Amino acid sequence: MNTPAVVWVLTVIFIVGLLLFDFFAHVRKAHAPSLREAAAWSGVYVGVAVLFGVGGLLLAGPRWGSEYFAGYLTEKALSVDNLFVFMVIMAAFAVPREYQQKVLLFGIVFALIARTGLILLGATLIEAFAWIFYVFGAVLILTAVNLLRPGGHEASGDNVVVRLAQRFLNTTDEYDGDRLTTRVAGRRMLTPMALVMVAIGGTDILFAFDSVPAIYGLTEDVYIVFTATAFSLLGLRQLFFLIDGLLDRLIYLSYGLAAILAFIGVKLLLHALHENDLPFVNGGRPVPVPEVSTPASLVVIVVVLALTVIASLATPAGRRNGRLLKLREHARIVLDPTAAPHKRHESLERVEEVHGDLEASRDELSPEDENLLQQARSTRL
Repeated sequence: MNTPAVVWVLTVIFIVGLLLFDFFAHVRKAHAPSLREAAAWSGVYVGVAVLFGVGGLLLAGPRWGSEYFAGYLTEKALSVDNLFVFMVIMAAFAVPREYQQKVLLFGIVFALIARTGLILLGATLIEAFAWIFYVFGAVLILTAVNLLRPGGHEASGDNVVVRLAQRFLNTTDEYDGDRLTTRVAGRRMLTPMALVMVAIGGTDILFAFDSVPAIYGLTEDVYIVFTATAFSLLGLRQLFFLIDGLLDRLIYLSYGLAAILAFIGVKLLLHALHENDLPFVNGGRPVPVPEVSTPASLVVIVVVLALTVIASLATPAGRRNGRLLKLREHARIVLDPTAAPHKRHESLERVEEVHGDLEASRDELSPEDENLLQQARSTRL
């Protein structure tokens, strides 16, 4: 389906407008959003994405709608996975919570730019080479395997680009509000805020290499690829603060994403065989293999994501992670001398409750958690 140029222009203007609104209405003035604020605006952005998809379904037909929603759900799941890495990077740089919004918005904008570039490149490659679907399928299957490997989900703020910046540029370890540069002894220097954005930008580029082939496995319509990707990224900042405490409980997310990426990878390989023109495969002729329809793909994606979330939250391992997160959260409040006295007393009570739950379920604590618990319980309020 060829999308008119005027529709493209209006869509880009709308998306840029949403990003500008996000910056001036929420990010420009540094603050840590409340749970209520994060929930409300997450709902708004999801609602906008759904309304856009419903509008497309009504105007362009069920095939368009199923391709858009399959792509949107896949990209949204991958975006949530990205939040794990963003969280690790911001923890590595000790980014104050009130400045994390600016880092996240930068990450979203840079991710959109990186993925748009790869979307256009992918469209050009698909138009010129039918065999590129073999490459896309192999990339997704390898990514799925990597997600299943121990440590395949890990990341840190100490990447090559950051190390180069620290070595060859003037940098300081002290934050100056949310500024990217500051003056120290009369010299202009980069703050940790600039370095964390460099780290986020580098990971955005790596994520784009997984994300773009995944959605091209569901649709070849460039407009759907772009809009599903863009709407999956919008609202990611609010979603981070909404599910910040929930992220570590999604212990099976990597398995769910691996299953989805492997499924789409196989779907791409089947499509490549169906469109085959490589001379060393079946004599350069298409291979008569079955193909997976987009509605079937949408069902698989929804079911896998639902099972992943349910298994993560309902299994003993998921509940244990939830208890540990509560223990750490309340123990840190108890140990924070700047916290309100009544908050520290309430948190100390919650520490004792959670500790009792952990003992009742015979959950063992790591040395770090055990030390944190003992410090909190021995604190005199």
